[in-house]
Amino acid sequence: MQQSRRSFLLTSAAAAGAAATISSASRLFAAEERLRLTIAASHPITDPPVTPLKSVIVGRTNAELEKLKSNYRIDWTEAYGGALYNFRETLEAVSGGVTDIGWIGSIFVPARLPLQNIMYATLFSTNSVRMSVNVMNELNDKNSWFQKEWAENKVVFFGACVADGYHLMTKFPVSSLADFKGKKIVGAAAVAPWIEALGAAPVGGALPTFYSQLQTGVADGAVIHATGAWPLKLHEVVPYLTLVDTGPVTYGGVGMNAASFAKMPPDVQKVLRQLGRAYSEENVRLVEEGYETAIKGMTAAGAKITKMPESDRKKWAASAPPMGKLWVNDNEKRGIPAREILTDFMNTVRAHGGKPLRDWDKET
Repeated sequence: MQQSRRSFLLTSAAAAGAAATISSASRLFAAEERLRLTIAASHPITDPPVTPLKSVIVGRTNAELEKLKSNYRIDWTEAYGGALYNFRETLEAVSGGVTDIGWIGSIFVPARLPLQNIMYATLFSTNSVRMSVNVMNELNDKNSWFQKEWAENKVVFFGACVADGYHLMTKFPVSSLADFKGKKIVGAAAVAPWIEALGAAPVGGALPTFYSQLQTGVADGAVIHATGAWPLKLHEVVPYLTLVDTGPVTYGGVGMNAASFAKMPPDVQKVLRQLGRAYSEENVRLVEEGYETAIKGMTAAGAKITKMPESDRKKWAASAPPMGKLWVNDNEKRGIPAREILTDFMNTVRAHGGKPLRDWDKET
């Protein structure tokens, strides 16, 4: 009996040990459950709205999941620099599932994302990159029409991206706004009304195409932000930089395919949403830092830099068509309460300390 009891105890202890080992292994296995996601962009990794995709979204997701004691981890497939699609397809690629997460350039699809492009209809309204991002993220949080716009495009929005205010880079020196009359100026479609207000002819393009368009004579100059111009070395083909600061604008951000997002466990969804705002913060930091680097770099490289007088900034703002009113009219035809949205936007800008050069909402 004594031997049997001893054997029973030993057997029980061994069984308990084995159970504990299995339990630990199960927990380890659960902790290593992997989910596969693709993240992509049409622009290079050096571009400020793309860099945080890697450094923030990819770089921090698993660490944040670990902090939550989540059982899930993400295995990322990364495709930047147009590996999967070009700049005209940034929205379609996310909404259509070509990528799970991606940078979406609303500037390239103004008809599908008019609310995200509202800053292009309100020239000279915001005063800092941080203000612009905070205004747009707030509107996407509180205004159901902004949320509906993303939902209709099958995208879950995480956080906005911003550009430093736009400037003018030209092949010719600029002494007054009259110098632009009859010139061909390249820019995104959303800035065409700004170009026309200068008396110039707008030429469609985007960052990846600007250098060749300027080099080959397709355009005489560009409306561009400094942080975009410097990495592309645009000063080599358009050496005259006129600092204008049209007011920093948001032009899209990071988002996720709605169906892919719905498949994610709640803790993964939570982390991705949180990191979307961290993406915005990092984008702001990069733009602020990048602006100083760009100006110093172009100066050292021989670019001829001047600052547009405040009187010309006001004249440019005043000479622009009633863009706010036109934006309202276009979007109200689509059943969007655009007048209310424009008022909400302008009031949000003012609440954040903005001092618009033109009260676009009071012209409707």
